[in-house]
Amino acid sequence: MEAFEILLPLAVILLLSKLMGLGAHKCGMPAVLGMLVAGILIGLLRYIPWEFLQEGFFGTDVTNVLSVMSKIGVVLIMFSAGLGTDLKKLKQTGVASVVITTLGVVVPMGLGTLVAFLFARFGLIPDNGILSDLFYGAILTATSVSVTVAVLKELGRLDSKVGTSIVAAAVIDDVIGIVILSVLTGFSGGAQGGGWDWSNPGAGLVVIKIVLFFLAAIAVGVGLRKLFDLMERKAPHNRRVPIISLAACFLYAYLAEKVFGVADITGAYIAGILLGGTLSETPYVEGKVDEMGYLIFSPIFFAFIGMSNIQYFAQIDVKFLGFGIAFVAAGLLGKLIGCGLGAKICKFSFRDSIRVGLGMMVRAEVVLICTEKGVDAGLVDAKIYPFVIVIILLSSILTPIFMKSSYRREEKLLQGEEK
Repeated sequence: MEAFEILLPLAVILLLSKLMGLGAHKCGMPAVLGMLVAGILIGLLRYIPWEFLQEGFFGTDVTNVLSVMSKIGVVLIMFSAGLGTDLKKLKQTGVASVVITTLGVVVPMGLGTLVAFLFARFGLIPDNGILSDLFYGAILTATSVSVTVAVLKELGRLDSKVGTSIVAAAVIDDVIGIVILSVLTGFSGGAQGGGWDWSNPGAGLVVIKIVLFFLAAIAVGVGLRKLFDLMERKAPHNRRVPIISLAACFLYAYLAEKVFGVADITGAYIAGILLGGTLSETPYVEGKVDEMGYLIFSPIFFAFIGMSNIQYFAQIDVKFLGFGIAFVAAGLLGKLIGCGLGAKICKFSFRDSIRVGLGMMVRAEVVLICTEKGVDAGLVDAKIYPFVIVIILLSSILTPIFMKSSYRREEKLLQGEEK
C-alpha cells in the first residue's frame, strides 16, 4: 500500500464522524453515538461489490493502519479521563458514593456473569469457562456520566445531592472498573506481549504484578509531579508540558502491558490521575490532549469500532440473539437497581434513588474499550458488539428523557404548592 492511500479513508471517517456527531448532539445525545453511526455507515460499504471500495476501506494494510490509530485513540481517551478525575469529589459525598459505586459494580457484574454462565452452560453460546463469564459481567460495570452531567447542568441540579453523588460515584466506578479489567486480562494472559516471560501466570503472580505496577506507577508519578511543578513555575502554559505529559502517558501504557501484564489503558488512566488533580497546568494539558484526540484519533477509534463490527449484526443467530437481549437487560437494570439501591441504603428519597440509578446507567466509550479488550483476550465473542452498541444507544436515549421527566413533575408539584 502506498502511504497516500490511507488519506481517503481518513478523510471520509473524519468528515462523516463530525457530521454525525453534530447530528447526535442536536438530538440531545453524545457525539460518541454519532461517531459510532458514522463507522456503521462506512462499514456498510463492504457490501457494495466495488473493488475500489473494498481495497480502499477494508484492505488489510488500510485496516492495520486504522487499527493502530484506533489504539492510540483509546489510550488518549483514558489518559484524558484520568486527567479529569477529581479525587476531591470523593470526599464531598463520602460513604454514599462508595456504597452507590460498590452496588453499582457488584449488581451489573453479577447479573452479566449469571446471564453468560447460564447461556454457556446450556450450550446456547460458546462455553469458554468462568473467566469468560466474569468478563461479560465486567463489561457491564463501566459507567459514562457525560450525558447525565449535561442533563443535570441544563436543569441546574448538578450541584445537588443527587448530582454530586453521581459524579463522585462515577469517579470511583471508573477506578474499580479499570482494576477489574486489569485483573481479568492478567489472569487470562490476554495482555499482548506478555513481557519478561510472565505469560499465563498463576493467580498469586497476577496480583503481585498488579500491586507492583501501582507501586511503581505512584513512585514514578511523585517524581513526575515535582518535575511538572518546576516546569510550570518556570514556563507556564508552555507546549513542553503537554508534550512531556503525552510521553509519560505512552510510556506508562507501554510498560503497564509489556512489563506488568496490566492493560495499556490502565497505564494511561493512572498516568492521567497522577499528572492531574492538583497541578495548575492540568486544564491546559487536558485541553491539548482532548484537542488532539478528538480531532483525529478518537473519531477513528469509534468509527473503526462501527466499521469493524457491522458484519456481526448480520451474523447473529437465534441462540445468540436471546443471550444478547438478556445481556442488554442485565446491563441496564444492573446499574439502575444496584446504584438506586445503594442510594436508598444511604437514606436518599425513593425518587432521588431512582435518579441516581438512571444517572449511573449511561454507557459510552469505556464499555466499548472493555469489550474490545475482552475480544482481544479471547474471552468475549465479537458477536456481542451489536448488543453493547444497543446498550449505549438505549441508555443514552432513556436517561435524559426520564431524568428530565422526574424533575419536571417535581417542579409542577412545587408550583402547585406555591399556588
